Amino acid sequence: MPELTAQDIASYSADGYLIPNFKISSDLLTRLQRGVEIAIERFTEYKPEDIANPHFIDFSKDEIDNPFLEVASHPEILDMVEQLIGPDIILWIARILCKPGEKGREVPWHQDGEYWPMRPLRTCTVWIALDDVTTENGCMRFIPGSHQAEGLYRHHMSERENLVLNLELDEDQFDENKAVNVVLPAGGMSMHHVKLIHGSLANQSQMRRAALVLRYMPASSHYDRSLVNHDRFKSPFNIAEQPLLLMRGVDSSKKNDFVHGHELWKSRYAAR
Repeated sequence: MPELTAQDIASYSADGYLIPNFKISSDLLTRLQRGVEIAIERFTEYKPEDIANPHFIDFSKDEIDNPFLEVASHPEILDMVEQLIGPDIILWIARILCKPGEKGREVPWHQDGEYWPMRPLRTCTVWIALDDVTTENGCMRFIPGSHQAEGLYRHHMSERENLVLNLELDEDQFDENKAVNVVLPAGGMSMHHVKLIHGSLANQSQMRRAALVLRYMPASSHYDRSLVNHDRFKSPFNIAEQPLLLMRGVDSSKKNDFVHGHELWKSRYAAR
């Protein structure tokens, strides 16, 4: 059973991210890659970088089980998440973030905490590479230690074209020269803190860069839908409608709603 080492946990605390010694199985990887292809082909109303909550897709037409739900509830992944945020774990969003070759969009420098409406602000992101991820096809870049600031950094609404997110950090607040490129093999993963400064360049190579992003929060935090600022955060999906899933433990905050949004996403992703 994979387990984060003391060094892993210390690295996460100091740097705001880690790359665990873990890869998903080749069988599951193949099924996830197929799931990405089906989702992109079927849900053309969304760009390949913008397919949220694929664990709600009905794959019955394809006669396969949903591989995104399988990996989101993977006991070994949850074991590692538990070591970082505790035993009560909520999956509050999953997202396919697929950058097509030669036209995959840039993710500007940002902190996840600028967007997400949970209080206290705690989230561990598990980022799973579904293709080989390189500097050429737009790997993630982290600014180590940037999560340690007491508050969030300043973000502005960007008018630049071809961005996955519209909120971008004011660049006078950090040193981009300290960026670390997160190169991963298909099936590998990274984990990062909700306040870590990160982003990724556009994919100008001919090789696709697909990833599955799983975001887990401790159930001691409250996903407060009233905090969503629709005027500031422009998104292809409404994060106030996120369908929360309790993956382990109990809702220790006693405030989270595990019904809201479920029927919406099921109907959106019904078999076509």
